[in-house]
Amino acid sequence: MKRKLLLFFCSGLFATAIFIACKKESSGGSTTTSTSVSALDCSSVTFSATATSSVAYSGTATIPYTGGNGVAYAAGSAISSTGVTGLTATLAAGTLASGAGNLTYNISGTPASSGTASFAISFGGQSCTLELKVEEGSSSSSDCSSETGIDKLICLCDAFKATLSSSQISTLQLDYTFSNVKTWSNLPAAMSPRLGLRLGDLSSTQLAAAKAIVEAITGTTANEGYDEVEQVWAADDWLVSDGHANSDYGSGNYYIAFFGTPATTGTFEIMETGHHKTVANTYSNGVLIGATPHFEAVEPVSWTSNGTTYAPISQERDAFVTLLASLSSTELASAKSSSTFTDLVLVPGKEWQFPTTYSGLQCSGLTSAQKTLVENVIKTYTDDIDDDDAATYLATYTSEIDNTYILYSGTTSMNTKYDYFRIDGPHVWIEFIVAGGIIYPSSIHFHSVWRDRVTDYGGTK
Repeated sequence: MKRKLLLFFCSGLFATAIFIACKKESSGGSTTTSTSVSALDCSSVTFSATATSSVAYSGTATIPYTGGNGVAYAAGSAISSTGVTGLTATLAAGTLASGAGNLTYNISGTPASSGTASFAISFGGQSCTLELKVEEGSSSSSDCSSETGIDKLICLCDAFKATLSSSQISTLQLDYTFSNVKTWSNLPAAMSPRLGLRLGDLSSTQLAAAKAIVEAITGTTANEGYDEVEQVWAADDWLVSDGHANSDYGSGNYYIAFFGTPATTGTFEIMETGHHKTVANTYSNGVLIGATPHFEAVEPVSWTSNGTTYAPISQERDAFVTLLASLSSTELASAKSSSTFTDLVLVPGKEWQFPTTYSGLQCSGLTSAQKTLVENVIKTYTDDIDDDDAATYLATYTSEIDNTYILYSGTTSMNTKYDYFRIDGPHVWIEFIVAGGIIYPSSIHFHSVWRDRVTDYGGTK
């Protein structure tokens, strides 16, 4: 009897469960249908961009499928690459076709080496391996020490880009146009916006890579070249730490930009620019074709920090003073301008506005010793670019020394407000002025610019 009752109870419970299940099915609620495909074809994938080792990558992979069931699907989770690491692939949201169609995966990151980056793809009940070929770049490592010349510079540029996100690269690397290359100023970036990446926004690794590029395109002479760049940055930092300037000043407010793609073919410019220093080097087919405009300034003109005194542009000023001191009274009279200069003639914005006639004392009448002093002045500017190119530019300028002119205004000591000095030749154009203090109004500061009548901006107008 108990057995019969138990069977009756279980049968009734089973019937109740069926009734409840049927009731749920007929209640009008929605059901979820899973995505389904009959096949994924990773062997027929197409990529939107080529991947290069140690260079930030951003692209898409399009994978064909068949047997889709027409269901919508959400974006997927990131899938890390194997083999060549450093990349991730993420499924973009979409809707399956009813039949054949394509899936899109967004791929980004920086491939750690050359070879094949593999991604294990699983979707709609099917799996396949997505393989992205990664080509070897100019250097598969961020160490460019074995390279020289333009190859080293390109290696450093690629290594820097490898530390950046795709959006940072878009900010760094812009088109080579005259509109872009003339965006420099003698004002802080807060007053005159710059293009490129702000140094203060970079990580320590990115900043080191950016500075390595600036070091490569500037010279190694003490108190010139990269040494001068660092001291000018330090002067801006001093203005802030001394409590006389706000956060619009400081080395973090300098920028680096590429106009065009750094390569051994084509034309590109590398610009480092900020308040008191602009380096603008233009390259074409692996050759430096323009080292100017090159602007330098400093306030205060000297300062002492931790027992060390800095005066980054005093070598230029001292070279002018030594040259002027070598001139006879007659020569000084010929060199002196009756005009008072309150600023540089070819300030930012005065592009290609060189005077049509020369003024001052022509160097053809100078002694060989005096001509050497003129060359010494010029050298304090050409030494601000890499050593090999500095020698080339100096050779061009000294070969034209007889057709080069000296002009000054104010005193020959070059330490009084509005003292002014100029060297002007067939190519070379150098200006220096003792300006009034801005942050320290009762003092002075120096402004100077090196331009070239022929190769300014690489000849771009």
